[in-house]
Amino acid sequence: MNRLAEQFEQLRTKNEGALVAYLMAGDPDPLRSLEYAMAMEAGGADVIELGLPFSDPIADGPTIQAAGVRAFQSKITMKSFVQIITEFRALSKTPLVVMSYYNPIWKMGEETFLKQIVEAGADGVAIPDLPVEESTNWLNQCRKYHTSRIFFVTPETDDGRAKKIAEQSTGFLYLVPRYGTTGARDELASHTASLIQRVRPLMPAGLPLAVGFGLSNKEQVQTVITAGADAAIVGSALVDKIAQGVSPETLMLFVRELKDGTRRSASAAV
Repeated sequence: MNRLAEQFEQLRTKNEGALVAYLMAGDPDPLRSLEYAMAMEAGGADVIELGLPFSDPIADGPTIQAAGVRAFQSKITMKSFVQIITEFRALSKTPLVVMSYYNPIWKMGEETFLKQIVEAGADGVAIPDLPVEESTNWLNQCRKYHTSRIFFVTPETDDGRAKKIAEQSTGFLYLVPRYGTTGARDELASHTASLIQRVRPLMPAGLPLAVGFGLSNKEQVQTVITAGADAAIVGSALVDKIAQGVSPETLMLFVRELKDGTRRSASAAV
């Protein structure tokens, strides 16, 4: 059982959902992004999702696009990206998932990419633009390196394809509850709960369901956990804080507030 599976199992025994906290590697620079990752862990994040900057991020809204620009300006490289993972793993046992578009992986070579990040301490990879139908070699490499492979389901994914995607996913299934790009929203899409309830029966037993894109506060985290998700993924709201230059301590307190929303006893009281 890897770190991701162990984390979700421990949370189930405590009747808690997971908080997955996203940040862009190298934003605002490699050292401070590591400090922010550690602050997220200190605030209670159950999984860290570390973004690899890419020049054409089709699924990202303005907030994360801007984070990518700042990361490139800080001269982030694949070497320094891997170093962030290495240094994080030396300090923490919290699971870490890499979020990357497929192009950088393809250019480096799937096996080379996986070997480097797994040896550094990553536990899984989420690729928003790799269709499961075109992922045969990727799946084989993930099996070889015992790495969780995380695929995406959206509102427009029909049941048959959602089932196929879920069957090829390990670590967790990433459910995007609305159309469009990433970005914090004041309100969740009205169909989020019904989408969770539609997708859940299509998934293999034991595979966690994580909901992301648009979550920005404790109440939204509570909503998706209460609706049946195993994890809430918060990205742009955290990246916004980093863009504002808040201290790691301030970010930690915000993450702590978000984490409170994953405790189902608290959710039931709302």
